[in-house]
Amino acid sequence: MKGFTHSGTFHADDVFSTALLRLIYPGFEVTRGYSVPDDFDGIVYDIGMGEFDHHQAGARKRPNGIPYAAFGLLWEKYGSRLVGEKEAKEFDENFVAALDDADNGGTPCVLSAAVAWFNPEWDSADTPDERFAQAVDFAEGLLRRYLSQMEAQERAEVIVRKAVEESAGHVVVLPRFVPWQSVLVDTDKTYCVFPDGRGGWGGQGVPVAPQSFKTKIPFPEEWAGADIETLHKIDPKLNFCHKARFYISASDAETAARMCRLSEEIFIASRQASTP
Repeated sequence: MKGFTHSGTFHADDVFSTALLRLIYPGFEVTRGYSVPDDFDGIVYDIGMGEFDHHQAGARKRPNGIPYAAFGLLWEKYGSRLVGEKEAKEFDENFVAALDDADNGGTPCVLSAAVAWFNPEWDSADTPDERFAQAVDFAEGLLRRYLSQMEAQERAEVIVRKAVEESAGHVVVLPRFVPWQSVLVDTDKTYCVFPDGRGGWGGQGVPVAPQSFKTKIPFPEEWAGADIETLHKIDPKLNFCHKARFYISASDAETAARMCRLSEEIFIASRQASTP
C-alpha cells in the first residue's frame, strides 16, 4: 500500500496519519508533495480534497463540534481494525480529537507542539522529509504503546473477572496487581485488595466512575491521614490510610480485606444512624 500527503512543514495530523497507516499496512510507503499525481494509486490524505482531507468547505465535524482532521478521518475508518469498537471510540475522544482540534486551529495541544518541533530549524541541513520520517517513528512508537496497553488491559480483565466470580461480598481480592477499575466500576463491588509496591497489601475503594478518585464507599474519616499509632489501635497490621480516604495499606491480604469490610460496616451503620 502506498500513500500520498503534503510536503513542506508537517504537523501531528499528517504525521500520526502516516504512523497509523504503517500499523495497518506493513511496508506502507508515503510520498510527500504539493499536488497529487493524476495517476497516483493509493491512499491520499491531508491533501487533495478527498475522503481523508479536511481543508475543503463543508469538512466534517464530530457530533460534539470538534472538526475532523486527516488523522481523525483515518482513525474513524481504520481504528477498529486495531482495537475494539468501544476502545476505538474512546481513543478518538481522549486522544485523536485533541490533535484534530489543534490542527484545525482550535485549542492548542502539547503533543501537536512536540511533533512540530521535529520540523527542521531554519538553518538546519536536514530536509523536511528526513525530519518527517523521524516524527513518524516517534508517533508510531506512541501508537504501538497504546495498542500494547489495550492488549494488557484485556489480559487484566480476565484476571479481574475471575476474582469477581470467586469473591464473596463486596470486596475483591486480586492475586497480583492488574488494572481493575474498568471492570469493577459497574459492579456492586466496593473495594479491591491487591499487593502494593511497598511489600504490603493495598485496599482501594472502587470509584463511582472511571478515572475518578471519588469512591462508592470512602474509608472512615477518623482513619484518614492518621499516624501509625492511631491506625494500630484499629488493627495492628493497618499501616496507612490516605487522607483522601480512597486507599489503605496493610501488612497482609487478610488484614486489608478485613479493613475494607469494617469500613463498609461503619459506612452502613452511619447511614442507618442518620436516617430518621
